[in-house]
Amino acid sequence: MNSEASYHLRRQVLWGLLLVGLGVAFLLDQMNILAIESLWHYAPLLLVVIGINQTIGYPNGREFANGLWTAFMGIWLFAVLEDMFGLTFRNSWPIAIIIWGVTMAVRPIAERKFGKTGRRDRQRGYGIDANGENGHGN
Repeated sequence: MNSEASYHLRRQVLWGLLLVGLGVAFLLDQMNILAIESLWHYAPLLLVVIGINQTIGYPNGREFANGLWTAFMGIWLFAVLEDMFGLTFRNSWPIAIIIWGVTMAVRPIAERKFGKTGRRDRQRGYGIDANGENGHGN
């Protein structure tokens, strides 16, 4: 299996498992086995999982930077909602700006490493070639 097919398989499996988990949680809540309200404070960790999923595998530079942003924001939101390290929205909002700056700084590095478009975009003809043309001869 090539890396692109592996990437799509992993993404599909991850989303499928997230939906199964969400469905099971709602079912257990309906059956009065589990109080789903007690699980909502873990919701920001879903952002971390989604962000990590975007950064590994077969990303382009934009997907990698967006994945970092999503994962870091999920960690920050979880820390704030759990009152970890004394963080609140009021005293920790500069962290969001720092995260934004880090992802802006990492994006050109990621684009240099992974390319501005992924291989799947170039194979479909969406990438820009060395002459500055878009692959469709336009």
